[in-house]
Amino acid sequence: MEKTSMSLKRGCLAVEDNDGVAAQEETKKQKVSECCLTNSQDGVENDSLHSSEEEPGPPEVESAEKDEKNSCAQVQVEEEEEDSLSETVEEEEPESFADMMKHGLTELDVGITKFVSPHEGFSGILKERYSDFVVHEIGKDGRISHLDDLSVPVDEEEPSEDALTVLTAEDRQQLEELQLFKNKETSVAIEVIEDTKEKRTIIHQAIKSLFPGLETKTEDREGRKHIVAYHAAGKKALANPRKHSWPKSRGSYCHFVLYKENKDTMDAINVLSKYLRVKPNIFSYMGTKDKRAITVQEIAVLKISAQRLAHLNKCLMNFKLGNFSYQKNPLKLGELQGNHFTVVLRNITGTNEQVQQAMQSLKETGFINYYGMQRFGTTAVPTYQVGRAILQNSWTEVMDLILKPRSGAEKGYLVKCREEWAKTKDPASALRKLPVKRCVEGQLLRGLSKYGMKNIVSAFGIIPRNNRLMYIHSYQSYVWNTMVSKRIEDYGLKPVPGDLVLKGATATYIEEEDVNNYSIHDVVMPLPGFDVIYPKHKISEAYREMLAADNLDIDNMRHTIRDYSLSGAYRKIIIRPQNVSWEVVAYDDPKIPLFNTDVDNLEGKPPPVFASEGKYRALKMDFSLPPSTYATMAIREVLKMDTSIKKQTQLNTNWLR
Repeated sequence: MEKTSMSLKRGCLAVEDNDGVAAQEETKKQKVSECCLTNSQDGVENDSLHSSEEEPGPPEVESAEKDEKNSCAQVQVEEEEEDSLSETVEEEEPESFADMMKHGLTELDVGITKFVSPHEGFSGILKERYSDFVVHEIGKDGRISHLDDLSVPVDEEEPSEDALTVLTAEDRQQLEELQLFKNKETSVAIEVIEDTKEKRTIIHQAIKSLFPGLETKTEDREGRKHIVAYHAAGKKALANPRKHSWPKSRGSYCHFVLYKENKDTMDAINVLSKYLRVKPNIFSYMGTKDKRAITVQEIAVLKISAQRLAHLNKCLMNFKLGNFSYQKNPLKLGELQGNHFTVVLRNITGTNEQVQQAMQSLKETGFINYYGMQRFGTTAVPTYQVGRAILQNSWTEVMDLILKPRSGAEKGYLVKCREEWAKTKDPASALRKLPVKRCVEGQLLRGLSKYGMKNIVSAFGIIPRNNRLMYIHSYQSYVWNTMVSKRIEDYGLKPVPGDLVLKGATATYIEEEDVNNYSIHDVVMPLPGFDVIYPKHKISEAYREMLAADNLDIDNMRHTIRDYSLSGAYRKIIIRPQNVSWEVVAYDDPKIPLFNTDVDNLEGKPPPVFASEGKYRALKMDFSLPPSTYATMAIREVLKMDTSIKKQTQLNTNWLR
């Protein structure tokens, strides 16, 4: 059996935040390293690698594919060295992961308390294996992304047969060296033997098609015709050779479907960029995907050919690239329509009738659109507490909350760093304990070393903006969850006068005479900010009281530092999934996969066959969710169980005993 408690050390039970940027607070999050804000941020938005509409700066000069083949082994060694670094730094921990997670958050801690359906809950194990959780992105055209074609597209301007034979091996070598600036020559001259206009035309075409970026002209030299090849862009091409060696007929961006296992989107793009020897910011995507899952999504990359990308399939483990096409534009965060999930809950205890009731309710009514547990971190210091301190301008507390020792599951070197900070309050000394300096803690310590302990605001500002904003958005999410639970407690699952609904992007109140024109699925609640209105019933006062208890003024959500001013946003309180289907299957071996992936189908594997009876039962469920919603919250509604890592770890540990 796969020992879940081992993989849980990396925060494996955080589930997909159904990415997107539909609401203003859904800011693109930037992943900085495994030791950053929470142990598991999988699935939150991120733009650290997202290219802007402008073309990025020049990446490193690319070598030919033969160099890339050598890089496969080289990057593999680098990755192994990184892994071994973590292993050597991290000592054997005296507590088990389950013991450490006793200090973690539960749903109650972040305002998640209510359910929609009256059905009786049952237990099941979520993400016992990462392959039990599969996410397929739904593109802006509404189509679900699948990896089903590994072929490389053919350019419209393919060279003719004559063009492939008209150049000698020596000609080709000289032209390739010229194209890649491997010699000091500014041109290459090829003498035309058996000179005819047709022959010259074929040579011109051959050079331009086989060596993009080179231009040609015909010259007379000592009474003989020569075709002279040269760089159209001259020395400018040295700055960015890809820009000047790309066929004009081809779109600038190669779009492809990325299938990945047990790696989040940013990590995956970092790996791809290492192998390709380019900067990560030439990649773009519509949303980030979870780590502990199998995910399928569309990626775009600037001026890297499908052939080079397809070559990575020979190098990479747990990745597959396919469905290549050339397009004019990159992808943009939030353009997706949502995600389709295939989830297996293993070892369920519910009867078939209970499962039927639960899934029928999910299909017909839906679930409360709470922000999931991964929004708030996994340790004893929730991210919303840091956000609250930022909004209060309590900068010493911000520093203390981020750096102080805390209970919970963390990397060994991060624990040592915190201990050193508590003992010495010396940022340079604490920083030396971190082998990975790019994490939030490392960046803050670097800022404190640079600006001093009396300028915490500037020190904190070294952390990338999107990570800083994640803290205050976590606080907004905490308030929203708490207020929605109170709204459902006080008024139930029906619209009431004073509730808010959206007309376009504008929130308006439901009046007494209009109540019957709306359903609970239309009702929205605000995330606190200076540009939102609040319901016209007692929940409005509850917002005010909650913020006042945190020493915040709901009427003044503007901050002295503009970045931390909250404008607010609106979020639907109930989400009804689409394309819901389910089946209960019996199985004996906990290790067997219970459905085929895209790669299984490409390899022609037959789908699993289930017996009518087995040692265990599993619920296999499929559903689609819009952007900015959490699949964990849909699963929570089905099971009526706490989805926090703390509770799931206890469940898994008990089952493994």
